[in-house]
Amino acid sequence: MTEITSNNDTDNNLIDFATMQAILTSEDVKSHASELHGVLTGLVCAGFEFEDQGYVAMLHDLFNEGDGFPTAVKKALKQMYSELWCSILDDSYSFNLLLPDDDDSMAERGHALSVWVQGFNLGFGLQQKDSPVVSDEVKEVLTDFGEIANLSDEMEEDEDTEQAYFEIGEYVRISALLCFSELATPPNNESNNTDKKIIH
Repeated sequence: MTEITSNNDTDNNLIDFATMQAILTSEDVKSHASELHGVLTGLVCAGFEFEDQGYVAMLHDLFNEGDGFPTAVKKALKQMYSELWCSILDDSYSFNLLLPDDDDSMAERGHALSVWVQGFNLGFGLQQKDSPVVSDEVKEVLTDFGEIANLSDEMEEDEDTEQAYFEIGEYVRISALLCFSELATPPNNESNNTDKKIIH
């Protein structure tokens, strides 16, 4: 898997929420970084293949009325996609949701978690539309995610809410990994030659 990570000058600078959101804002793309990450994660967890670059066109259709994203956004999305695969395949379970920092307000973080799960269900649905899910566990996850997506933005800035936020976030993270383990299409060994192409 070293080929996937050693791709560009930013290998050691994993893209975070603030960086991604700043790129979207500066390029006047009206999208939420957490939702984009959720869509990509949903696609991947539902069986989208690493080698398939069709995700870029899907995101154009979903978030930019079919128009191509500016170069900076496209580059950031490709980095995010690559890092998503690296983290989700990592034996130490380094996969995390792309959410605002703990310093941000509870309302901002709650909203980001809500749009992340909305994005996940959207991406998952797009990938699974021709082969409906049969597993009860995965169906339950998607139902739960639907309910989490409706969490109120009116979140109190208190310890109980903070604790609930972390518990829900961890449930979402583990549930995404469960979907991945059941339905994903891991990169095949021959893909190493194409990894650099995908990133650039």
